[in-house]
Amino acid sequence: MKATAKSTKISTRKVRLVADVIRNQSVKDALKILALTKKHGAYALTKALQSAVANAVTNNKMQEDNLVISELIINEGQFLKRFHASTRGRVKPYKKRTTHITVVLKEKVEEKKSDEVKKLEGGTK
Repeated sequence: MKATAKSTKISTRKVRLVADVIRNQSVKDALKILALTKKHGAYALTKALQSAVANAVTNNKMQEDNLVISELIINEGQFLKRFHASTRGRVKPYKKRTTHITVVLKEKVEEKKSDEVKKLEGGTK
């Protein structure tokens, strides 16, 4: 299941710092980590992750306990060009950056050994 938060008013660099910590984590662990992280990017990621979980539970009937973050994509969004007044009538341009956050979840699949593998393991001794 997938959720996208577009044009979030935070720099891409700030969000990527937090995103690297929760990549490939289970949803429960990721939400706990984000709750304890004192970065502004953690708030934006929490909202996107909660949205993806809600989409998975309501639309695809997945169980929240089995969800894992498979992809976490942080892209640059549009930027707003702004100007800061300087001395002698000059202006200094700067950019107010935005971010697109995409969270893709998948269900954790428990690996079970098939009967053939069990026979081979037991039969070769």
